[in-house]
Amino acid sequence: MTELTQERCDACRADAPRVTGEQLESLRRQIPAWSVETRDGIAQLERRFEFPDFAQALAFTNKVGALAEAEGHHPKLTTEWGVVVVTWWSHKIRGLHRNDFVMAAKTDAL
Repeated sequence: MTELTQERCDACRADAPRVTGEQLESLRRQIPAWSVETRDGIAQLERRFEFPDFAQALAFTNKVGALAEAEGHHPKLTTEWGVVVVTWWSHKIRGLHRNDFVMAAKTDAL
């Protein structure tokens, strides 16, 4: 568990700062299983989780959903047989905020 799991997400605002290149590298070291993907010019954190069946994948999806609701920060979740892909980014700033790294770490802790 990293120190990120102890943080609460701040309310995201359109004027919230994106992480800088230096911050990005520092934060990524705390969540090494996550990759940074760029889609339509928007940096996003993404991780694929594998499970032995659909029921366990769905249960994990529901846990991530409950976490997202509790924190007020919501990911893209793709659930299929034995696989859940979780993608975090801050929609309002069209990029990565510290909140996304906090939520990735909390997702890992599930």
